[in-house]
Amino acid sequence: MTSESQQTGLTDKGVLPSQGLPRRTILWLLIHAFLYPLFRLWCRTVVIGRENIDNTQGGIFIVNHQSFLDPLFVGVRLTRPVAYMARDSLFKLPFIGWVCRWTHVIPISRTAFRGSSIRTAIDRLTQGFLVGIYPEGTRSSGAPKEFRPGFLSLVRRAEVPVYPVAVVGADRAMPRNAWFIRPGRVTVVFGKPLTDEQRQRLLENDVRASAAEIRDMVAKLYEQGLND
Repeated sequence: MTSESQQTGLTDKGVLPSQGLPRRTILWLLIHAFLYPLFRLWCRTVVIGRENIDNTQGGIFIVNHQSFLDPLFVGVRLTRPVAYMARDSLFKLPFIGWVCRWTHVIPISRTAFRGSSIRTAIDRLTQGFLVGIYPEGTRSSGAPKEFRPGFLSLVRRAEVPVYPVAVVGADRAMPRNAWFIRPGRVTVVFGKPLTDEQRQRLLENDVRASAAEIRDMVAKLYEQGLND
């Protein structure tokens, strides 16, 4: 690291070192302490590809959506906070809304990516947060379903790594209408970030074609987690 980098706190790549990244809130740490042993022993959570995450800067997780527990399955084995984008109606619920506010959740309309949500997400990414998006828009069972293209508004504007992420087995651990977590195995697969060539295609291609391409990336990771 150069003397100038030492003065500014930046690495030679011009990004914050890992110790300068945002830290989890006290509430995040309490949730982590409670869920970590539960997920490891009861759900037998397995994480693949965590080494693909660049821990010197922010990044975007594009994740399939199987259950309400997905944000926790993805985040509980990480040491950095993930600011998930979630429907704004959750913020109106007692207790849940409070938890969302204190765990960096970004409210978003279920029908559209609004400018304010995108600006908030970009601010979080600039600060070094990981931002999680669920492009299916609702929970699905099994392999990832069609991705709604609205998430591309953020992906195209943010100059940070974009990671496809697959969750496998959360639909069995916490199915729709279930009140309790069932025993089983849940696998989370973090893919490599999109290449420059792939990101260029996102800028040039039709939004539905681009959304389908990223959906296919997540689907391949899903198959990897299913067969691991």
